[in-house]
Amino acid sequence: MGLWTLLEGFFLLANALAILNEDRFLGPRGWSFSKVSGGARAKSMKGQVIGLIYATQYLRVPIICLNLAIILVKLVSG
Repeated sequence: MGLWTLLEGFFLLANALAILNEDRFLGPRGWSFSKVSGGARAKSMKGQVIGLIYATQYLRVPIICLNLAIILVKLVSG
């Protein structure tokens, strides 16, 4: 496994986190940002994961650009 494969794996994980919908998926399972924001809950492992999910959702436009770049690299490299 090379560095490129590892980076692709992390990028696929970022894609998966970026498309999660709070109303349909996160809220009914108790993973809403409003439920863990502030206080000691935000420092828990669950709070950290929810923060990561919301951070990737704010970075959707750069993720789309990186998707296009990776697709172009894959097309050119064979």
